[in-house]
Amino acid sequence: MLLYNVRIAIKSLRRNPVLTAVIIGGIALGICASTTFTTVRHMFARDPLPGKSSNLFYVRMDNWDPHVPYPANQGKSGPTIPPQISYRDALALMRSNIPLRQTAAFAAMMTVYPDPRVARPSSEGVRLCFSDFFTMFDVPFAYGGPWDHRADAKGEQVVVIDDAMNQKLFGGANSVGKRVRIEDREFTVVGVLKPWRPFIRMYDLNGNFIAEPEPIYLPFSLTPAMQIRTSGNSDGWKSAGINTFEDFLNSDVDWVQLWVELRSPVEAAQYHRFVDGYVLEEKKHGRFERPLMNRVTSLHDLMNEFGVITPQVNAMAAISVLFLGICALNLTGLLLGKFLARAPEVSVRRALGATRIAVFLQHITECELVGLAGGIIGMLLSIGAMRLIGKLISATSVIALDGEMILAALFLSLGAGLLAGLYPAWRICSVQPAVQLKI
Repeated sequence: MLLYNVRIAIKSLRRNPVLTAVIIGGIALGICASTTFTTVRHMFARDPLPGKSSNLFYVRMDNWDPHVPYPANQGKSGPTIPPQISYRDALALMRSNIPLRQTAAFAAMMTVYPDPRVARPSSEGVRLCFSDFFTMFDVPFAYGGPWDHRADAKGEQVVVIDDAMNQKLFGGANSVGKRVRIEDREFTVVGVLKPWRPFIRMYDLNGNFIAEPEPIYLPFSLTPAMQIRTSGNSDGWKSAGINTFEDFLNSDVDWVQLWVELRSPVEAAQYHRFVDGYVLEEKKHGRFERPLMNRVTSLHDLMNEFGVITPQVNAMAAISVLFLGICALNLTGLLLGKFLARAPEVSVRRALGATRIAVFLQHITECELVGLAGGIIGMLLSIGAMRLIGKLISATSVIALDGEMILAALFLSLGAGLLAGLYPAWRICSVQPAVQLKI
């Protein structure tokens, strides 16, 4: 029966190609808008590390001015604390043996000196981190791998570079074991990443979290020896006594991110108690004068807290779906006129024994074919629109349809076809055959 209705619907659509094109175009326009903006929201909202995000936790502590709360508290509901921690606190917490993996990290800008025959010196983004960073955030390798824990402990001069940097310095070949000069030191390449561009830079949500990852990764333990300063955000409420780089490292200025991988809620609670205990011990030495407020937040919850999905993105997604509904409702009149013009034909079918349900399903099938055709065209149009939006967000951002969003677009297409054709199909199956067949 379904195949019969499909054949009848196709013949009906071919009778008036201009009207059919207008109806399909209306659905396509609505699907293009709704698919584009719901996909943008989906890209921001989706789990960046499926299966792992619930086990990755971000650590924060309130070491701010005892008399004035952290400034970001203004305009927000509930108390807020600095989004990062100090270097000294990061190193102290890294001594815990509770996490399966852990890494302190920060961003910096450093000068790379390639072979003069290859390229000129350039200032590049660098991520200082521990070797666990790469496993925790599923960083893919093309050649080699991360440095080992011994390199973390000794501050060995090793480096991991991304695919683009490898192309620039070594022509894309396997460069593991080769040397590259960064600032005034020679580093040995131990790993080269595959092309890697997560839509959300989940490991650093403090700054521009849609920026592309840094091209260079160095051991965190090189920070004091090379006197590497952060190029990212830093917060401090007092500057007295900071005269040297060593003073800066031992100060309460917050500029380091700390991530831990915990295997269970029990382990997460145990680690939280460890952080509380550390702060209570530091309070005895005159630090952390504010009320105890430490946070060990999962990656998923942190994305919500840091506003990865903005109200504007939610609003645009909702408006785009409403726009699709308006497009469908505006097509109701065209479909109604088209169906009622076939009233004599439908009356003959009814007189020959066709039921109202059969007539209704025949016309709904035609509407759903229109919806599917418009949905396919709309998805093709949305691909171009998403590429444009991706470039507006960031020069390297990629917004693309995945399986989930393709299914959502098809569902919206069928819903739009049903919404547009429900009343016209009901009207045509309600026509009295006797009125149309009387002589």
